[in-house]
Amino acid sequence: MARLAAMDVDGLYDDAARERLVAEPPKRVSAPERRSFERDRARVVHAAASRRLAAKTQVVGPGTDDFVRNRLTHSLEVAQIGRDLARALGCHPDIVETAALAHDLGHPPFGHNGERALAGLSEECGGFEGNAQTLRILTRLESKSHDVEGRSIGLNLTRATLDACTKYPWSRADAVPPAGVHADGSPRVVVKFGVYDDDLPVFRWLRAGIDGPRRCLEAQVMDLADDVAYSVHDVEDGVVAGRVDLDRLDTEALWDTVREWYVPDADEHHLDAVLQGLTGIGSWPAASYDGSRAALAALKNLTSDLIGRFCGAVQEATFAFAEGPFVRYRASLVVPEETLLEIAVLKGIAAHYVMRADGRVSLMERQRILLTELVFALDEQGPDALERPFADDWTEAADDGERRRVLIDQVASLTDASALTWHDRLVRR
Repeated sequence: MARLAAMDVDGLYDDAARERLVAEPPKRVSAPERRSFERDRARVVHAAASRRLAAKTQVVGPGTDDFVRNRLTHSLEVAQIGRDLARALGCHPDIVETAALAHDLGHPPFGHNGERALAGLSEECGGFEGNAQTLRILTRLESKSHDVEGRSIGLNLTRATLDACTKYPWSRADAVPPAGVHADGSPRVVVKFGVYDDDLPVFRWLRAGIDGPRRCLEAQVMDLADDVAYSVHDVEDGVVAGRVDLDRLDTEALWDTVREWYVPDADEHHLDAVLQGLTGIGSWPAASYDGSRAALAALKNLTSDLIGRFCGAVQEATFAFAEGPFVRYRASLVVPEETLLEIAVLKGIAAHYVMRADGRVSLMERQRILLTELVFALDEQGPDALERPFADDWTEAADDGERRRVLIDQVASLTDASALTWHDRLVRR
């Protein structure tokens, strides 16, 4: 029955949605044959860039605690939430899951803080942005397929899947000024865009027939799943780490953080009412977390209830607003204002009690200096210091701007640990 349901959903996507940049024959490795969007998902799962996410910062650095999330575990959780919501709405779960698995592939070492450093180092070659880097990985850097001229086309995903991976479907020239903060507490100083200028040809191909910056429904579902996942799980990590006590929240200070970071116009009384609604959930803790198995189980029940609450509200609002099918550009996701505020309150709890912890600001400054020194060292030493694929790109580069992009690609591909190792080898030697 599940297979038949997937085939029924497949029928809502036309040949253009299934098209790949370079046509491929069907691939039969087992019975039944894997379908187009299933193949996309498998390619992202097996990508080297996906494995590297396990050693990249989500909120705190990987290896600092066995419980907290890294980029890979976060992506897996986003994928699960996104897949369930896609199935409930009737869009293709494989497309949404693949987009969720891929959504953080472009993040450099040290998360958004590293993104900030690389953005400042790449002004001369078009800037740096994690989502634009994701598209570059999927369509160029991750080696799987080549065109007739022998150039890498990345994973050669279908148009529908690539479009779902495009969170910001516009170039740097069309981006709006940044504002607010990221989930890890770093300020938004990098403009948000989804494609570098030298990747515009493939971007135009995947956006064929789409006018303006509207996102497909599958990209909207992926983005919401990301928001839900980190708002809920950052609080969970904070509770287990002993930094958040959900039974003793200082709302006066908390609302200052919520307004400063997320919703500047939020009324204090409205925020009180939103928190009251959240604390009214049966699984909201009535006592401080004590680390017992019973407390761990209760905390898991709370995260499950919160995810169900947010996704259920969005599903209900979307069905109430329009009739399906809810695929591609036939509909849009509807997120109730109250749900957005509930998510903002959870983000604010993590921000206030975790992101503003003593020592984070100085640590983040050291991380940016490290990446800057690493880029300069690679620039000085040239292709001999680069991994072979990037050394080849350097050799083929036509000018200094293209060579700087190669250096940025190389450093962005590193994990937190490998960035430290490369810095020790190239800078401190």
